[in-house]
Amino acid sequence: MKKLNLPQFDIKTQESNGKIEVFDALRKKYIILTPEEWVRQHFVNMLINHYQYPKSLISLESGLKYNELQKRTDIVVYDRAGKPFLLIECKSADVALSQATFRQLSTYNFIIKSPYIAITNGLNNFCCKINHENGSYEFLKDLPTFEKF
Repeated sequence: MKKLNLPQFDIKTQESNGKIEVFDALRKKYIILTPEEWVRQHFVNMLINHYQYPKSLISLESGLKYNELQKRTDIVVYDRAGKPFLLIECKSADVALSQATFRQLSTYNFIIKSPYIAITNGLNNFCCKINHENGSYEFLKDLPTFEKF
């Protein structure tokens, strides 16, 4: 897997049926290691160990419905009241972050209504604060810290 611009950590892997699997500490099981999963696991590690986001408030691959289509969010961080706080879309390091990627994330957030969104491919990360009342957004230099919510 590609070296990412995210903090390194001791990632646990195993081989099963000829496929490499990675241990997901949040779901507490091994899952197939894809390039996107590589990015997701590194980003989750960063949220927990560098930003001190509690594991219990992070959800992976949650389902949502948009225009009668079933979709999945990559990462949702909830506040202590159980409301979405930060919606994160992960892409493989080989996928460029484009306007289409932001549109996908914005579409998901139309349903979720998170005040913060972020997108990453493990090499580049972007985070925005969303104002749902007036439909505006502001790019941030960093992710919000847990103490802010």
